Amino acid sequence: MKKIVIALILLITLQVTAQNKIYQAEREKINNLVHTKLKVDFNFQKNQMNGEAWITLEPHFYSTDKVVLDAKSFEIKEVKVNNVKAGFNYSDDEITIELGKVFKKGEQYEVYVKYIAKPEEITQKGSKSITDAKGLYFIDPKEEDPNKPTQIWTQGETESSSCWFPTIDSPNQKSSQEIYMTVPSKYVTLSNGTLKSQTNNTNGTRTDYWKMDQKHAPYLFFMGVGEFSVVKDTWKNINVDYYVEKEYENVAKDIFGNTPEMITFFSDITGIQYPWDKYSQIVVRDFVSGAMENTTTVVHAEDAQQKKGQLIDDNEWEGTIAHELFHHWFGDLVTTESWANLTVNESFATYSVYLWFAHKYGKDKADAHMYEDVQTYLQSESEDKNLVRFYYHDREDMFDTVSYQKGNAILHMLRDILGDEAFYQGINLYLTEHKYGTAEAHDLRLALEKVSGKDLNWFFNQWYFGNGHIKMNVTYDYNTINNKVTVNINQPGKVFKFPITIDVYEDSGIKNSYNVWVDSEQNSFTFTFNKLPKLINIDAKHVLLAEISDKKTLENYIFQFNNAKHYLDRRLALEEIVKQQNSKEAYETVIKAFNDPYFEIRKIALENIDLFQKYNKKDAIIKIENLAQKDKSTIVQAAAIKVLGKLLDPIYKPLFERGMENPSYAITGASLTSLYLIDKASAINKVNTLNNDVKESLADAVTTIYINENNKENLPFIANHVLKGMFLSEDPKIQQLYGGAFKWIAESDNKEAISNLTNDFVKLGNQYKKYNFDKMSVNMLNQMVQKQLLSSNKNKDELMLIIKTGISKLIE
Repeated sequence: MKKIVIALILLITLQVTAQNKIYQAEREKINNLVHTKLKVDFNFQKNQMNGEAWITLEPHFYSTDKVVLDAKSFEIKEVKVNNVKAGFNYSDDEITIELGKVFKKGEQYEVYVKYIAKPEEITQKGSKSITDAKGLYFIDPKEEDPNKPTQIWTQGETESSSCWFPTIDSPNQKSSQEIYMTVPSKYVTLSNGTLKSQTNNTNGTRTDYWKMDQKHAPYLFFMGVGEFSVVKDTWKNINVDYYVEKEYENVAKDIFGNTPEMITFFSDITGIQYPWDKYSQIVVRDFVSGAMENTTTVVHAEDAQQKKGQLIDDNEWEGTIAHELFHHWFGDLVTTESWANLTVNESFATYSVYLWFAHKYGKDKADAHMYEDVQTYLQSESEDKNLVRFYYHDREDMFDTVSYQKGNAILHMLRDILGDEAFYQGINLYLTEHKYGTAEAHDLRLALEKVSGKDLNWFFNQWYFGNGHIKMNVTYDYNTINNKVTVNINQPGKVFKFPITIDVYEDSGIKNSYNVWVDSEQNSFTFTFNKLPKLINIDAKHVLLAEISDKKTLENYIFQFNNAKHYLDRRLALEEIVKQQNSKEAYETVIKAFNDPYFEIRKIALENIDLFQKYNKKDAIIKIENLAQKDKSTIVQAAAIKVLGKLLDPIYKPLFERGMENPSYAITGASLTSLYLIDKASAINKVNTLNNDVKESLADAVTTIYINENNKENLPFIANHVLKGMFLSEDPKIQQLYGGAFKWIAESDNKEAISNLTNDFVKLGNQYKKYNFDKMSVNMLNQMVQKQLLSSNKNKDELMLIIKTGISKLIE
């Protein structure tokens, strides 16, 4: 999900709403959850769940004679307190229960509720995507869709667990749990904790008993039901299991297999061994988010299930796997006390991806990932939002680029200021002091201060309780008589305080680094030199969350690419150099980038090489041919194949035909695209021999060919992929081509194509409503209606009904 969301965010301007004026406090604790016991079975015909709940509670501090439980859209059958029938009132999705006596602090009591959960009658917003949060989801319960397995799964965050069991649905509550789930015997079940027993019943059902003794928040409770292959793995003596559809059983360890190593790494850096009794990951259909960190039982959207050919190129889900795992320390072990403090959950989980990538694959990959996250935040128009927000409009609004991507970058700065030893000891203290409990941002600050001895109020006030980010203009004054340069840093807007590293390069291999503090609107720093500097590198460590305006010449950029080693130094320099390839030195630097140690730099160079320059074209092509066949990255090989395809030289036909047999989907797709450019008939014949699964795997290439060929027979296939080309491609020509295909489909009389495109708009709009994609989707669907109105299609009334039904799903 993440890559899709990130790409789409950059294409649509987000509408920033004014902050709510109501203070969003931590929920008052009158009663505390102690333990939750559930017995449930499912009505597949009505999408309902029959439940019994035994909830152990105690007063938090003050004596009380009643308890209020959240229970959304229930039919309440019976309520008891300590086995005695109790009076209750059920209204506004809450059960107010009379306890029959006054209970004091330390006195526990048990509430019993017999009920029917009716999730289809619920309308509320849910986290991480803004679809209706039913809490309990039935997927094809009547087995009517041959392309979709029957499943049941839950999603509790933010406050939707109370859609399937009565509870105090707040993140500042913690409860141990046990669940008895009765299901048809053919299904596998999964829940938090350990599977203690399985009992076969006489009616073709089975009752599975799951139990977890450690306490966690109600929103982390989970149930999953369906036909899954369970692939076994271990970490030390703990079960690590992967629940996938049968088709993906053989690649489950290719997708999730780094999990045990991740557990070791995260245990080591936090200083706290993985604190739970198992770790399972399950992939479900139609999930309302990308993934969810349910304690010991992470759920992933179906995008996690990738084919071998995709995984050869890149496991695009690995960052999500790391993110959800790290939540088992930040979010599950220690939970935000309120949604306003969501950063103590999500920022750490987001930062864990950087830490894992650096550990496993090296700093370049980690820095590339951080850059992507920072760009996502910068382009989201979220400058007016604090990281800790007590005045949000809706708790779901907290799940945004500020809590995730900006919080990630803020932790990176904080770690740099403190140093690794203090940073990691500080988070260890934070986790230790609050384990199995809750915390807020100030608790994190206090732990880091206690370890480091530093006062960090300035940092937290600026970055956690303030908004915006650093913006600075940099100029240079050179005094060649005294051999001095003055670096002027101006903050034209909001003034931030921060340390910054400035590297002054006098020549290759001659670098002086200076660490200085910026604390006002205008700051100037003077450095001496022996030789006129060839480059002054501002924020040389690239740790600041900042937009820096710094005028550099082409010579500066070429020197930077060749001498400054950080990934961003090379990338940002190369992005400028490729614009000026009429310069021989610039052109040769682009070719030199073909040898960069990180694959993304090589890919950028290939995508931007200008082979129509007069400089050493033959030598460049030889290098590209070598990359196309021998580069260690299949992504780079694919990029090189695309460059060769644009040469329109039939000599490369054997290379492209061999590429079509490569197990890498990236290479296969690039080879098909390039083959089409030099021999359309051969490429089309090849497409016609592909089965549907392979076509889907090569959808970009196949769809482009179908569009170029005006292939009406495959219009439904085109319709399934047109949105990706319109909104995810960075190539203006592809955007234009797919935009034309959209108009083609919108005017057509092809019912299946119209349905496919409408369904994609509905899915996109509902899944990412918080980014206003619902409005965009409605607008595009209305355009389709208008095109049908103006068409001469005999079935246009039927087609408009399909489209209007889609619109109604987006605005209901």
